This record gives sequence, C-alpha cells and structure tokens, in this order.
Amino acid sequence: MSKDRIQLSDHFTTGRLLRFVASPIIMMIFTSVYCVVDGFFVSNFAGKTAFSALNLIYPFLQAFGCLGFMVGTGGSALVAMTLGTGDKKQADNLFSMLAASTIVMGIVSTIIGWFLLEPAAQLLGATPELLPNCLMYGRILLVFQTAFMMQFFFQSFFITSEKPKLGLAFTVLAGLTNIVLDFLLVGVLRGGIVGAASATVISQMVGGIGPMFYFFNRKNSSLLHFVRPKFSAKALGKACANGSSELMTNLSASLVSALYNLQLMKLIGADGVAAYGVLMYVGFIFAAVFIGYAQGCAPIISYHYGAENHDELKNLFRKSITMLAIAGVAMFTSAQLMATPLAKMFVGYDAGLMELTEHALKLYAFSFLLCGFNIFSSAFFTALNNGAISAAISFLRTLVFQVFAVLALPMVLDIDGIWYALVFAEAAALLVSAALLVKNRNRYHYA
Repeated sequence: MSKDRIQLSDHFTTGRLLRFVASPIIMMIFTSVYCVVDGFFVSNFAGKTAFSALNLIYPFLQAFGCLGFMVGTGGSALVAMTLGTGDKKQADNLFSMLAASTIVMGIVSTIIGWFLLEPAAQLLGATPELLPNCLMYGRILLVFQTAFMMQFFFQSFFITSEKPKLGLAFTVLAGLTNIVLDFLLVGVLRGGIVGAASATVISQMVGGIGPMFYFFNRKNSSLLHFVRPKFSAKALGKACANGSSELMTNLSASLVSALYNLQLMKLIGADGVAAYGVLMYVGFIFAAVFIGYAQGCAPIISYHYGAENHDELKNLFRKSITMLAIAGVAMFTSAQLMATPLAKMFVGYDAGLMELTEHALKLYAFSFLLCGFNIFSSAFFTALNNGAISAAISFLRTLVFQVFAVLALPMVLDIDGIWYALVFAEAAALLVSAALLVKNRNRYHYA
C-alpha cells in the first residue's frame, strides 16, 4: 500500500485520518472565506450600512445554495456505500445523475429566488436605506446560483473519489480568486456591494464549474467519472433523504440568522446586525473545521459500513470523539484570545460597535466547546445512510433550540441573551446527540 495515497478501504490510524481530513477541513475554511472576505472589504471600504445590508440578505441566498450541499453530502454517502459493495459502474451512474439533478435545481432556484428577493429582503427587516444594497448583492449572486450549488456538490464528491487534495486545490484557487478580486474591485476600485458580489460569483465559477472538466476525463485516476446518467427518482430521493440533515442545518441557519437580525434590529438597530455579522464570520470559519472533518470522515464511514467492517467503524468513532474534544477546547481558547483583534479587523472604525462586537464574541465562543460533537453526530448518521436521525439532530440543534433561545433568552438576559442563544442550543442538542448515539450503538456496531 502506498503511503502517499490514502484509500477509503484503509485502516485509519490517528495520523492517517488527520492526513485524509486535512484537505476537506481546509476546503471548508476557504469556502467560508467567501462571505467573510466580502464582509471585511465591504465593512472597511463601503461602510457599515452596506455591511449590514450584506448580512441581512445573505441568509436568504444561503438557503438556496444549501440544496447543493444536501445532494452532495447525501449523495456521496450513497455513492461511497455503493463503492464499498464493489459496484463501480453503478457508483458512476449515481454520481452523474446527482450532478445533473443539482444543475436543474440550481436553475430553478435562480428563477424562484429572483421573484422572491425583494419581498424576502423586506420581510427580513431591510429598511429603505438598506434595501437597494440588499437587492443589488442578491440579484448578482442569484444569477450564478448553479455554480454556487455545484461547488458544494463537488466538495463532497472529491473526497469520495479519493481526490481530497485536488478538491482542496480547486477550493483554494476559488478562495484566492475571491480575495484578489475583492481587493481590486472593492478595495482599489471602490466598487462596493457590486464589486463584492462580482468577486464572489467569479470565484464560485472557479470552484463549481472547473471540476466538471476533471470528472469528464475518464483517463484520470479518480474513483468516479461522469457517464451518461440514467435518472432514478428512488436514488435521488435516497440522496436527498440522506442529506436532509445538511439541508436542515443550512436552511435552519439561514432562518435563524434572519431571526437574529430581526431581534437585533428591534433591540439595538443596524449596529446589532453588523456585530452579529462578525460573529457569523468567525462562526463560519470555526465551524468549517468541524464540518470539514465530518465531511472528510463521512465517505470512510459509509464505505466501511457498506463493507460491514465493524471494527473500523469503532476505530473511526472513538478517534473522532477524542479529536473533536481537543479541537473544541482549542477553538474556544483561540476565540477568547482573538476577540479584540477580530472585532477591530471588521469594525475598528467605530469604537462603540467594536466594543459591542468584542463582548458578543466572548460569549458566543462558548458554543465552540460543544458544536463539533453535534456536527459530527449528524454527519455520522448521514454516513450510515440514516437521514432521519441525522435530520432530527440538525432540526433540533439549528432550528428548534435556537429559535426558542433567540426569542426567550433576551427576556431574561437582555441583549446578552442573543449572544448566549447558540450556546444554549448546542448544549441542548448535545444531550440529544449523546442519547441517539447510545441508543443506536448496537444497531450500527460503532461502539
């Protein structure tokens, strides 16, 4: 066995597992960079009004994009399990059919989103001052919605095809494209919201369209290649069911972000939305580490589940829980130490807003101790092709518990209740995740 190439069928030591998941983790971090970089340049070069508008409309746009994440994660679990049974031809067909389905979903999403954009912006609390920027940013991103969805799709399938480093290369290239264009279009040319949106969609074309050429080339060493697909409503439904938790996670995050913004507009005003925007950016990057780890592990888990290798499932589960605990403590500590410089980086031009953001981040950071376990638990059941349990964890964690906390905690803790809402939701979800993992341990033989 080559030490350079890690295969899904391998036995994974801690070092080998970290090597395999390193690329997906970095991939997710660079994906998170899109909105963060847009926010940084818009805030510092276009002002807090444009910054607030971007944060107000982004949850609506993200809600459509997460369809690609659903098909990618749910579909990759199905395809990896098929590879585990040895049916390479069927795996290629499923992969191709799911890619074509995602493209169709992207086109439909663009059409629907275009007509819903303005009423959605108004419903999310956009004032007459914020509305023009919301619409401008939203319309540009919606035109390229298919590329955004395909980027999420390919992130999962690069891992399943045993090409995580190539997936990382595409994602890094897309991220660097976004950074450079934001610097030129927003920082140098002062293009404001239009410049930021243009930088984002061009980078999404790199990450979402570029990989198509690779998978069409049947001469490369990828485990998966595009073939002429045979549509299967059953397989598409299974993939969507598998990925329903990821859809729920992202969709709920969008809905809850909108609720946060509405509450903050009522309690503080636009400054509250701006402060929450910084928290979202930090949360995106920190959570990306956990999401990337879960994405990287998922095809391995699916493969060994399909191959009925119970010893390796136990090995992967135990190592994952240990590493997530260590990572959670490291991220919490980092967020506490970096609260001041992070707040200064985004909103240092406004002393009051900076103080609010720094305080909020220190409270919000407690969620990093817990969220890794919940993210992994949901992804773990997706990898086992149990979309129902995975969706239940995500639904409670990202929607039910957070909605309750965002509405109820401010009545007790005033504005601090908003910043503690995610901490409450993660703690409640951890109890649910632990109970479900214990209940199903004998069914799937992972403990």
